[in-house]
Amino acid sequence: MAPAYAKDEKSPVEAIMETADKHKMKVFMSSGWAVDQDDDLRKPEIKETQEKIMIETSAKFKHHKSFFGWYLPVEDSFEPYLSDHAVEAVNTLADKARTLTPGKQIMISPYGICYADINNKKFAEQIKKLKVDIIAYQDEVGCVREPMPMKQMKENFSILGKIHKETNIQFWANIESFTWEKGDNDRESALIPAAFPRYLSQMTGVSLAGAKEVISFSIYGIFDKPDSEIPIGQPCYSAKAYQDFMDWKEGKGRWPLLETTFKGEIVHSAINKKITSNNHIKDIKRLTDKKLGQETTVDNAWVNFNTRMDIVIDMGKEIKINTLAGRFLHYRKQSVALPSFVHFYVSKDNKEFVKISTVAMEASKNDKFDCWIDIALADNIDTTARYIKVEADSRENNKIYCDEVFVNPN
Repeated sequence: MAPAYAKDEKSPVEAIMETADKHKMKVFMSSGWAVDQDDDLRKPEIKETQEKIMIETSAKFKHHKSFFGWYLPVEDSFEPYLSDHAVEAVNTLADKARTLTPGKQIMISPYGICYADINNKKFAEQIKKLKVDIIAYQDEVGCVREPMPMKQMKENFSILGKIHKETNIQFWANIESFTWEKGDNDRESALIPAAFPRYLSQMTGVSLAGAKEVISFSIYGIFDKPDSEIPIGQPCYSAKAYQDFMDWKEGKGRWPLLETTFKGEIVHSAINKKITSNNHIKDIKRLTDKKLGQETTVDNAWVNFNTRMDIVIDMGKEIKINTLAGRFLHYRKQSVALPSFVHFYVSKDNKEFVKISTVAMEASKNDKFDCWIDIALADNIDTTARYIKVEADSRENNKIYCDEVFVNPN
């Protein structure tokens, strides 16, 4: 095939591979698309073009150390399970890849898990027929295939992890880091960075399900290093996404505690302690029962405070207090938002309270479709008290949903 660059110039892909070699990166080379992302796998001319792409790609780049394997973008949909023609198309190209580049890894990244008939034995049977080394399942959270997809995604990935224990295929996750600027699942709508707490919940969920590796669509344009000479993402928000990710990797700020809450119940000093509220809120005891909600407004763990949260916890006796936190839900589509500020107070007698911290909660403006959980954290307090008061201010008159208030979480 004729190159899309001048004959006397080096291939741009060569520059990418040279850089990947230098930084010891692993690159999966693609075999498509033959025409576009709607390639019909049943057409012989599509398969023929894909094989031509593989032959040329291997000839030009297989000598690079970074050429780790192939990504075959022919995986089709898992609705309700992988079709026979998709299995055949994958296996045909997998055979070609092994002929051209023996020993290289072969990966596919199928979609459609949201609406898959995942408990049907046919679902697992089709997976076991595949001649690939890696399946990196798209989590579809960014695509919002359903209004609040996180809960079902985590349940489905847990099932996928169990299925893969009966195969020789590596179980990976391809989590979506984006949300939509305009319409969802509209090719004319730009992809923009999702709120990092949503992304963190995705990473944690698929890791708990047993995913060996977590990759992401997409990185370029979603995460921008703040001092980059050539930023390509959404101004401010792409740099913020990068900084949040790096802070998480380094264990800074609230991220370690928030990540831990995504893994399950947390032991803390206020569990089952007496709690009261001036708001006369029903089920206020849920805030100290250590049961945590998921990213859906119908989860019974969430306590709805309407537009003002005001609670007092009686610890029963004076204790040393180092850390206080509150966990909140954000879902703008149903007028639920993170508080703008969360105020923490302590008292020895339930009469005179001293404010020890006010936490300003950040809420991404990229929230047209997404539901996520975040935490207000006050640490390094170093005081003693019996009573703890928490107040939260509504963001733009939206409802406040809280599922737990933590005192000295472990």
